[in-house]
Amino acid sequence: MNNDILQRLTETIEARKGAAAESSYVAKLFSKGDDAILKKVIEEAGEVLLAAKDDDKQHLTYEVADLWFHTLVLLAHKGLSADDVLNELARREGVSGIAEKASRK
Repeated sequence: MNNDILQRLTETIEARKGAAAESSYVAKLFSKGDDAILKKVIEEAGEVLLAAKDDDKQHLTYEVADLWFHTLVLLAHKGLSADDVLNELARREGVSGIAEKASRK
């Protein structure tokens, strides 16, 4: 069940792209554009860091879920999806992090 959640979320987020802003939270974010979406990602990333410092696993899990969700919204806004990120992770699998980073130069 959980292995399909990224696909289902991606489909739901995509469906909200053309929706009226007052119809959903995601549609409202899309209508506000880059700055609002980026602000939410930054906000959620900060909350992840604070939750990690508190050493509260449940709170950390909750905040990471928020960060992932808002990152999916950002990806959709930019014409990307979770599959794009998963494909990139698959490409990097088995490659030294040092070698992968050096290949980007």
